[in-house]
Amino acid sequence: MPEPGRPPLQSAIGRATPDAITVRGLDLAGELMGQVSFVELAYLLATGRRPTPAQVRVFDAGLVALADHGLTPSVLAARLTLTGAPEALQGAVAAGLLGGGSALLGPTEDAARFLAGVLAAAGPDADEAALEQAAATAVRARAAARERIPGLGHPLHKDGDPRVPRLYAIAAEEGLLGPHLALLRVVHGVAGEVTGRKLPINGAGAVGAALADAGLPIDLLRGFSLLARVAGLLGHLAEEREHPLGPGLWRDAEERLDYVAEPPD
Repeated sequence: MPEPGRPPLQSAIGRATPDAITVRGLDLAGELMGQVSFVELAYLLATGRRPTPAQVRVFDAGLVALADHGLTPSVLAARLTLTGAPEALQGAVAAGLLGGGSALLGPTEDAARFLAGVLAAAGPDADEAALEQAAATAVRARAAARERIPGLGHPLHKDGDPRVPRLYAIAAEEGLLGPHLALLRVVHGVAGEVTGRKLPINGAGAVGAALADAGLPIDLLRGFSLLARVAGLLGHLAEEREHPLGPGLWRDAEERLDYVAEPPD
């Protein structure tokens, strides 16, 4: 019981007592363990609602799409951290997650925010022409400011990100190809006309749009992209323990380093 005069602290997420654990009003051992998947639990925790099977499939596909993308900077940070502190797996995972920003993983949320802003500007009853106009206005503003158009472009998948058509197909199969995914296609077309550059829709942007259409909070989407990447990082760190790349990368950097007394030009 709280002390007299002090208001109680309140949370609807979870609580543990000596004989039970409750999560979102459900008994963890009796109603959740063995009854729901981790994806369902993540959705429930974030929204307070149990997802539909369609939402589960789209959410799961989005997490799978973001789990791994090879030897990215975040993976290299994790592997090299494990090289320096092999006893601190948590430190290596954390190092890999800290680089999730505007260039990597962050575009998931950035794209959804951008699309939500365009939808709000267009209005709830906007037809296709109004959406195109709102998209063109937003794209021109970002182009004038020399800012990236969230959800477009990829340094490797220049002719098309293979994750994108699959994600659109899954969303369509589940009846969840909603306004954010539809608008992303409009933005893609408009951006080509406005900028003269044919940038592909990237996987992170498509995932952001899909998760927004699946009812997940937009301001948590970067967190979900990090949740997905933890699985990939653990895979890389498991491999790093057995077949380490970190020491070789470290030695290669040392051997190639051309030290100069003054900052390089």
